[in-house]
Amino acid sequence: MLLLPGPPIDDQPGVWVHLPGGELVGHLPPEIEAWLSPWMLNGGRAMAHAVRVSGNDVPSWRRLLIEVTCAIQPGNVRRY
Repeated sequence: MLLLPGPPIDDQPGVWVHLPGGELVGHLPPEIEAWLSPWMLNGGRAMAHAVRVSGNDVPSWRRLLIEVTCAIQPGNVRRY
């Protein structure tokens, strides 16, 4: 999955989650976007992969569980 920060001209640029083909999946929770978006807009890199995908029997906001990996420096990563 691709993580893309929103435009820096927005008051609160979010972090949008896209499939590799470009299809929009959604955005990260505001408490994560608050620190991740500015970090990415300043050159930080982050990636995500799906840990769990649930069906319609689960509320929409809980259907997709992703793991976000932040690249701090080449060779160093931190997982959240």
